[in-house]
Amino acid sequence: MAESSTGTLSSLHDEPLVLTEKEQIRYSRHLLLSEVGLEGQLALKNAHVCVVGCGGLGSPALLYLAAAGIGKLTFIDNDEVDLSNLQRQILYKVNHLGQGKAKSASKVLASLNNQIDVQPINARIDADNIMQHIGSPDVVLDCSDNYQTRYLLNRFCSKHQTILISGAAIGTQGQVMHFDFRRPSACYACVFPQNDYDAPLNCDNFGVLGPLLGMIGSMQALLAVNMLLGHVSGSGMRQVEAMGLSVREFQLHVDPECHNCG
Repeated sequence: MAESSTGTLSSLHDEPLVLTEKEQIRYSRHLLLSEVGLEGQLALKNAHVCVVGCGGLGSPALLYLAAAGIGKLTFIDNDEVDLSNLQRQILYKVNHLGQGKAKSASKVLASLNNQIDVQPINARIDADNIMQHIGSPDVVLDCSDNYQTRYLLNRFCSKHQTILISGAAIGTQGQVMHFDFRRPSACYACVFPQNDYDAPLNCDNFGVLGPLLGMIGSMQALLAVNMLLGHVSGSGMRQVEAMGLSVREFQLHVDPECHNCG
């Protein structure tokens, strides 16, 4: 398994870990893979992932991260479940209508995997509370739906050398980006300069194809697992066109004039 700048990810928290008998059964298909195996599964068990936004992107991402055995999942959202959400936010059912998304998500995830630590936070992060709510995770997934939060997470993760995986989808197009800030890296603002993206364009006023969000959110979870296992590093972007089922991949470079990292 590849090493991070501070050693193997399985030793980041200095906690001796073993898989219980039930965990060996639960994750048996992972243990069969040379790309994961026992060491990799222990690294996932010892990892802390924070997901910001429990909507269309956060729903599939959280389900797959929980199922994969991420030991500690923090997820943050201050919204309530609405009927219009059910077209794409697959964590929720009709009986969750009117309930807080974070609380509802915690119940679903705990029922999926009761061997991990789930930490729901009913809040909207801002510059004043971001450290309190996010803490010190290994990976942050940006599953938010607004640029203000995306730029805030970008600044936070670059400052604290935390892996950031950012997803977005609208209409029939989506994108997922990863930034490994443990080393010098391009950032979100290098790709989308802040002054250029202030329009309040979102799913509420433009629409989005439901399965596309499932695809982008799943790619975010897959990237998180790959980066925790040391199979992916650096920075990159993938653009997805839902109607043609096409995926384009791009390398990212530091913008020398970036207000965040240039």
